[in-house]
Amino acid sequence: MPLGWAIVSTGFHPDLKVAPAIAEARDSDLVAVYSRDRGRAEAFAEKHGASAAYDSLVAMLDDSRVDAVFVCSPNSLHAEHTLQAARSGKHVLCEKPMSTTLDDAVSMVRVCRKQGVKLGVGYHLRTHPGHLMARRAIEDGVLGRLVLAQGQWGFGVRGQEGPPPRSGNRVWWDQPEMIGGASTMMGTGVHAVDLMRFLVGREVTEVNAMTDGQTDQQPLEQLATMSLRFEGGVIATVTCSRLLPDSRNDFTIYGSLGRVRGEATLWEARQGRVELVSEDVHRTEVCPDQYLGNFIAEVEDFHRAIEEDREPAATGVDGLRAVEITLAMIESARNGQTVKLDRVEV
Repeated sequence: MPLGWAIVSTGFHPDLKVAPAIAEARDSDLVAVYSRDRGRAEAFAEKHGASAAYDSLVAMLDDSRVDAVFVCSPNSLHAEHTLQAARSGKHVLCEKPMSTTLDDAVSMVRVCRKQGVKLGVGYHLRTHPGHLMARRAIEDGVLGRLVLAQGQWGFGVRGQEGPPPRSGNRVWWDQPEMIGGASTMMGTGVHAVDLMRFLVGREVTEVNAMTDGQTDQQPLEQLATMSLRFEGGVIATVTCSRLLPDSRNDFTIYGSLGRVRGEATLWEARQGRVELVSEDVHRTEVCPDQYLGNFIAEVEDFHRAIEEDREPAATGVDGLRAVEITLAMIESARNGQTVKLDRVEV
């Protein structure tokens, strides 16, 4: 039976990625869309074939055809919209970052559990076939003892001084209170950090970060680099930026028996190649460029998680851990000190 989806927000991301992915996903139906602006909601619904347009979130959540809600609103509203949907009995797939505060992230996980609804977070890199191959190989011990992980996601406009401009309803990305105190980290860095957690399979214990922001003069950074220490001693370096027009958005995991390297896989589209080289294995996964591939897989995985009563690819707890690491990055960059994580158990 098709899963009835509703989308909260009519911005750039749901317009170009989420709604088209739902349209192409198996057994998924875009039932409704919500925007505070009735005209925007109606235009979005007409463009993407949604059955209903709402300017009242309560009214949308009262629509019995809606089974799951994809929350794509500004970061500071994720918690509010997720909690409303969960308390209405709707499953929630929330865009990253799941919240801008630790308290909100904890509440989202706990309320969704209490209400018996699934909570997923939009870390689409977890669905990339090359990343899945790398994770299986690491779990199987192909690389031996893990030592070092590296990841980068950056972008920019060649010849332009400063970050790419925001326009229209995307200007909230330049407002610290709405984005959550970090710019490039919230935009792409959390994806790189989550991928490191996903591949290494362990939790981060320490964060040391340096950025060009987190100051009174420039509260939002455009370049961030950080070192992460994982349980068991694995060290990772992560870089993210909006100032790199020719960024190599790659990752590498080194172990005592070999390494696995992804080239150009950290991106919106499903693309690039992943090569695994060890003493006994040489394997390559090449992914033809498919813009919606990871997003379609994310939507379909969430539907299966509901049907099979299991956790989705990226859980609420995964989202919570990314919030903890992001807040530690902000603190470390601001104070120039290593921050030891005290993880919240939920």
